[in-house]
Amino acid sequence: MHWAAAGFEAARRLDRPQGDPRSGRRHGHSFRVEAQTTLPPGWGEGPGVEAHALQRRLLQGVGGLDYADLNEVLVEPSDARLADWLRLRLEVPGPLRLHLWAGPLRGVTDDAQGRLQVWLRDRFESAHRLPHVPEGHKCGRMHGHGFEVVLHALWEEGGNADLETAWRALLPRLHLACLNDLPGLEIPTSEMLSSWIWQKLKPRVPALSRVTIFETATCGAHFDGRDYSIWKDHTFDSATRLGVGKAGDPRQRLHGHTYLLRLGLTAPLDRVLGWTVDFGEVSALFSPVFQQLDHQPLHENLPGGDVVSILHWIRARSAPALAALNRIELRDTPGTGAILSWPGGN
Repeated sequence: MHWAAAGFEAARRLDRPQGDPRSGRRHGHSFRVEAQTTLPPGWGEGPGVEAHALQRRLLQGVGGLDYADLNEVLVEPSDARLADWLRLRLEVPGPLRLHLWAGPLRGVTDDAQGRLQVWLRDRFESAHRLPHVPEGHKCGRMHGHGFEVVLHALWEEGGNADLETAWRALLPRLHLACLNDLPGLEIPTSEMLSSWIWQKLKPRVPALSRVTIFETATCGAHFDGRDYSIWKDHTFDSATRLGVGKAGDPRQRLHGHTYLLRLGLTAPLDRVLGWTVDFGEVSALFSPVFQQLDHQPLHENLPGGDVVSILHWIRARSAPALAALNRIELRDTPGTGAILSWPGGN
């Protein structure tokens, strides 16, 4: 899938506040829209730059909303209606997934089948230690994190105020606490924490669909009531040159990027250790591949030089060592990139 993002600044007032009565007053947000879709090779501006063409289309789509009064565009400019409005205007050939941020703490996701989910993001500061890790493992010592949580729920007509209400009631048990002291959370890995929050919220929020935990800014876990998955981020600074595309494209000149790479893995939970795969082990096993990416002229081994070529190269070299790997995301700029995913591992 190709990925692109764009932002806009806009004001609005909601007649039916989305879980926050303040949204009934005129106010403003820094909105962000992320789009994911599968595009035919060469779509828009030629081969190798499909994500850049998608971003250009996205920028055109949000252009009429930037510094606008959204009530003059939509009768009720809720997150759900904004996502639907944008979907109709982007006109891409493949199924489109939209992720709309209404500021940093809430938004909606409109998946490729047109199903809508709302999400809420928050933070808590906690201590923990992992009691069963091998001797000498740093996580066996008591330490702490500024955890972030993202709660996803299927959209319901009339709003999802119960999601925020239920979370606000649970938050004091986690914030400024030692997670090991909480019953049922004696092994407080990110995976166990995500499922613990799920178990506490699901009875009060039947529409809850996923809990995401950011242990740090570069790693975390998801739980959807059945499966556990984790991710680990890396950045690398490399040179490239687009070896395909239309003549005169400036990306055919030698240039470079700070790439953001996210490795996604899905595996059964180890009930003793409380994790699926150790984040540190992921980095160690990926290190030989990372060394071939960081501070390297990528175009010399990858003549295409584009993110899709790099993604397939990374998968071919890392999947044998990371059996649970089933998703790789790569962004060459903060607004463009691609995602490669496949069922299972390897």
